[in-house]
Amino acid sequence: MTTNFKEVIAWQKAHAFVVEVYRTTSNFPQYERFGLCSQFQRAAVSIAANIAEGYRRDGIKDKLHFLNISLGSLEECRYYLLLSRDLEYINEEQYQKLNTSIEDTSRMLNKYYKGIAERNIL
Repeated sequence: MTTNFKEVIAWQKAHAFVVEVYRTTSNFPQYERFGLCSQFQRAAVSIAANIAEGYRRDGIKDKLHFLNISLGSLEECRYYLLLSRDLEYINEEQYQKLNTSIEDTSRMLNKYYKGIAERNIL
């Protein structure tokens, strides 16, 4: 049993992904500051923020709602990651690092979601 959202492994993975996205997007072209850079950062933050917000919700349905938003934001980030590579804003090494991080986050978030949905536990 966890006592706060920071103990949730899915949140820890999501937070690490957010930090890496911010570090990586800081090197994007200046003209993308309010475009792809901003969208990518906002979607990444949404993953971790919705895990945190859902953590304190009382009802299972409410918790799952916030985790579902996190999952949607994660998929949005998958696209931004591909787009960043295809526009050559990131190289293959950066892509692989972020891709590994998002895959780890996805695995943990899906397990967390299923654990709550199937066993009604945190």
